[in-house]
Amino acid sequence: MRAVFGLVLIIGLGLAGFAVYTVKGYLDTQQRALANERAAAASRVPTVEIYAVTRTMEFGERLSPEDVRLIPYPAPFLPEGVFRTAEELFPDGSDSLRMVARQMEPNEPVLAAKVTEPGADAGITTRLQPGMRAFAISVDVASGVSGFLRPGDRVDVFWTGSIARSVSGGGREVTKLIETGLRLVAVDQTADTGRSQAAVARTVTVEANPQQVAALAQAAATGKLSLALVGYSDETVAVAVEVDQRSLLGIVEEEIPVEEAPPPPMEEEVCTIRTRRGSEVVEIPIPCPS
Repeated sequence: MRAVFGLVLIIGLGLAGFAVYTVKGYLDTQQRALANERAAAASRVPTVEIYAVTRTMEFGERLSPEDVRLIPYPAPFLPEGVFRTAEELFPDGSDSLRMVARQMEPNEPVLAAKVTEPGADAGITTRLQPGMRAFAISVDVASGVSGFLRPGDRVDVFWTGSIARSVSGGGREVTKLIETGLRLVAVDQTADTGRSQAAVARTVTVEANPQQVAALAQAAATGKLSLALVGYSDETVAVAVEVDQRSLLGIVEEEIPVEEAPPPPMEEEVCTIRTRRGSEVVEIPIPCPS
């Protein structure tokens, strides 16, 4: 009997120890999970709710309340021009809606720079920076980079024309870089930056300041303009470029020596004497004294 009680006691002590070990492990796991949660909560970035689009919005579409929803956004990284309330985004309700000025993808925040003012049209005036002007340039398949130009691209402008050698006439044909890194705001009659298909344009509209507009207008009136597409991430500054036929072919122009004109002949000295003959005075040449 004593052996049975001893065996039961040993088994009970074993079960009790196992239970204590199991409970201790559970408590340790819970404490670690709680500590991790507290650490995550301490490092969690605060968020605010802002409006974002629910679908792909193309240029020129009207933005209605059905096209937006509130999403959480990290407060420290909040971009400029967001809308946090319906009154900010739709101040006049559905009577005066905004239009999309730049393409937006689903869940992309609605920014003031990507939509027009309430009731305004999504023309190129919404794409111009303060102090800038829109200037149209006529192009063809060659000067327009084979139709691969899109609104938002940057281009260099080259001028080809004749430069007079002197006022009397004559000249030489040159091609010169006159403007660099001009931003396109429209191609033909579209300002949609989401345009992906290549199309040969007849005109492109660039963004330029008044001084550049004057230079482009003068260049277009006196020669031909051609465009060169600048790479998306190209930040190099183009240097002055001017090429004529002689420099293109490597011809060195020889200077023609200018012959000096001979001095004018010296006039021979003539000596005379005056003699009165009656009422007349006559000059008679005589040899000049040496």
